Amino acid sequence: MSQVTAIIGLGNPGPEYEATRHNAGFWLVDAIARSAHTELRPEKKFLGLYAKARIGDHELHLLNPTTFMNRSGAAVAALAQFFKLVPDNLLVAHDELDLPPGQARYKTGGGHGGHNGLRDIISTLGNQKQFHRVRIGIGHPGEARQVTNYVLGRPGKAELEAIAHALDECQATLPFALAGDWATAMNRLHSIK
Repeated sequence: MSQVTAIIGLGNPGPEYEATRHNAGFWLVDAIARSAHTELRPEKKFLGLYAKARIGDHELHLLNPTTFMNRSGAAVAALAQFFKLVPDNLLVAHDELDLPPGQARYKTGGGHGGHNGLRDIISTLGNQKQFHRVRIGIGHPGEARQVTNYVLGRPGKAELEAIAHALDECQATLPFALAGDWATAMNRLHSIK
């Protein structure tokens, strides 16, 4: 089994989207970059903000695509082709409606669950779904027709604190995931309250 060597955050570029729930994936990659004392910088060939980072013994590529959510696949494909990465090398961080704020889950493979960023990545990778995901809970507005406004809205203070806690836990479990010890990573991350 190959190792995760790239972490890609999903979100929308620009200051008007920065603080919206849909950018939870960006928030995690930003936090990882800060912890690793590196800075994401514009990189044209990867269609996004890119940095190299080191976590423990692991060299990582960090990427926040600046293509807009529903076109995330182009940035992921550019990174994967350049560094000759296979889906198993990728960890995609994204917002998850089906989890409450404060929870996060690792997952490998599966469909896109209606998430446009994942849908585009799966399609761009030639329908290969076997990449890893970290699903960051943002909660659900209750009705399908409210989803767009909800994900593009800003979380309240308590919600934001819960999401920040989940991001901290993602970072705490990352070394296990990077070492390929998904069982420990999942047990720890999935048990946060």
